[in-house]
Amino acid sequence: MRVAVVTDIHANLQALEAVISDVRADEIDELWCLGDVVGYGGDPDACVELIREHASVCLAGNHDLAVTGVIPLEDFSDVARRAAEWTMGRISQETLDYLQTLVPANEEHEVSLFHGSPRDPVWEYVLSPLQADLGFDVQRQPVCLVGHTHVALFYHRPREGDTSGQTQHGGDELDLSSGRWLVNPGSVGQPRDGDPRAAWLELDTELWTARYRRTAYDIDAAAWAIRAARLPHSLADRLSHGQ
Repeated sequence: MRVAVVTDIHANLQALEAVISDVRADEIDELWCLGDVVGYGGDPDACVELIREHASVCLAGNHDLAVTGVIPLEDFSDVARRAAEWTMGRISQETLDYLQTLVPANEEHEVSLFHGSPRDPVWEYVLSPLQADLGFDVQRQPVCLVGHTHVALFYHRPREGDTSGQTQHGGDELDLSSGRWLVNPGSVGQPRDGDPRAAWLELDTELWTARYRRTAYDIDAAAWAIRAARLPHSLADRLSHGQ
């Protein structure tokens, strides 16, 4: 089965629409979302509607959990808190009801899915081999998919040897057939790896391969939606820089 894996959409409608268009054009079998459908962007209802329509699996990210009241807003930075408060006052009851059904982990598939990490599905940013190793020790399946960092990367622990990893670019491919893997698709709605294009992953669970994908989208329109919502302008400005 071929699966498109997305995460960290952050209410960026233009980015999500562009990725879904690519996914449909490539006739990929399923779409999985690792969380943070809402967050920093200006179109939370529309993004949730698209995920409900197209995703067969969707997790809750920390921003989703903040909007539903599971996580206190005091745990967030000032900008993230302001975006969450705006989202809470903006979304429809239907959107809220859907977000309340989501959880941050899913281990019912052939790969483990977490928003943050196997150790802490909500909050942990896996950005070092040590953190990956600690996750490998507790994850159930050999392959684990995570989001949260907004950076496309992987960590791999071979059957013999040390864990290593690196950031990934569009077109990079992985052979996941041996060892243990922690794979992050990068962010659809707010990439932070210097490439402003929406990031996602194409996973083949029969061949056990993964290919990193990047999709161009209308950044100006996404930035306008943020400014029109009177959210902090820094959230709009950063989109064109991929930071």
